[in-house]
Amino acid sequence: MLKLLKKALQVGEATVEYPFKPVEVAPGFRGKPEYNFDRCIACGACATACPPNAITMEYDLKQGTKTWNIFYGRCIFCGRCEEVCPTGAIALTTEFELAVASKEDLYYRAEVQLRKCSCCGEYFAPSRELEYVMSTLEQSGLPEGDRQGWRQLLEKCPQCRRRQAAVSVAEATGSRDRVQGGGQ
Repeated sequence: MLKLLKKALQVGEATVEYPFKPVEVAPGFRGKPEYNFDRCIACGACATACPPNAITMEYDLKQGTKTWNIFYGRCIFCGRCEEVCPTGAIALTTEFELAVASKEDLYYRAEVQLRKCSCCGEYFAPSRELEYVMSTLEQSGLPEGDRQGWRQLLEKCPQCRRRQAAVSVAEATGSRDRVQGGGQ
């Protein structure tokens, strides 16, 4: 018994005085995801990759907004959102204490403006995402003339792009009247 007591005194305290002193976490510890709105392009990759559906995206085509939501009560700190984010807008922190007085305090929300189609005027995609695509094309060394063509294409909604492609194919094959006339 004395041997054991002597060994315990040599080792010292093995416990941490938590919650009175902060806990040191190991390198690579996965805590609460932190969202940086300025870097987000609202692509939705994080919402698609989130296993517990803690991150969601909602469109409001009447208001022209896309809303990014996270509910920390569902988050399992897996880090998938951080891995798939192309701009690094989400990063895991070492914060793990999420106790709150109200459930609403576990929600975080951000809104991103959608772009209107240059042809039909309908909202269709986040402006930030389209600008990100254009900057990526610029960085890839795409010539200025080609970039203007891509910009014109990106400013149209998918339906107008399909319609434009159908007209182009019809003109090339000589069957334009059938495309514009409803395919009769």
